[in-house]
Amino acid sequence: MTDTHWRTLRIATYNIHRCRGLDGRTMSARVADVIRSIEPDVIALQEVIGAGPNSPGHAEELGALLGMGWVMAPTRHLRGALFGNVVLSRHPITHHAQYDLSWKTCEPRCCQRVDIAFGDDTLHLYNVHLGTAFLERRYQAGRLSTIVQDRRISQPKVVLGDFNEWMKGLATSMLSETLQSIDLRGHLRRRRTLLRRDRARREGGAAADTRVADGVGPPAAGR
Repeated sequence: MTDTHWRTLRIATYNIHRCRGLDGRTMSARVADVIRSIEPDVIALQEVIGAGPNSPGHAEELGALLGMGWVMAPTRHLRGALFGNVVLSRHPITHHAQYDLSWKTCEPRCCQRVDIAFGDDTLHLYNVHLGTAFLERRYQAGRLSTIVQDRRISQPKVVLGDFNEWMKGLATSMLSETLQSIDLRGHLRRRRTLLRRDRARREGGAAADTRVADGVGPPAAGR
């Protein structure tokens, strides 16, 4: 990123778990309140319900509530509605791509790449939600590393999302070879072990204030 356009971009990642809170209630407005409280310029979401036969979906609702543009990378259908990853941005989204990370008969997974105009530069953001099985993540780690290291895509790059790794695992180790890790611990509002699944890495000169909203799910009412 050029010196004349050196600014801080606040980026967050949040597995919203279908907007279902710890109290069992599903409320997109409550998730929007959490996102609004950290004031992100860009946020990568996982486990988002998109448009369906009877509803516009949570992706559209969150975009409207927050006044942010958005793009979805669906991996499957959930009760007739699209389901997958979403990126919301206050900056223009110039390009969007989706890479399949699915392994054998496990749940479909993807890497969502969103190119965001930031001044005169472009940030390439990779939003991922890896699988829960070790062999599945081993395959996904290699695939993701190849995708991110594609030299046809210029810097800066940020890789973030739900890695489903409770400690430093294979995916994290492979990405560490080429990307700089961002320590999220100072940004966590509640220092729960569960939050360690959410990780962020970057390549290039972008100044990224990267945060995790919550690694478990939307809050219960009154929290």
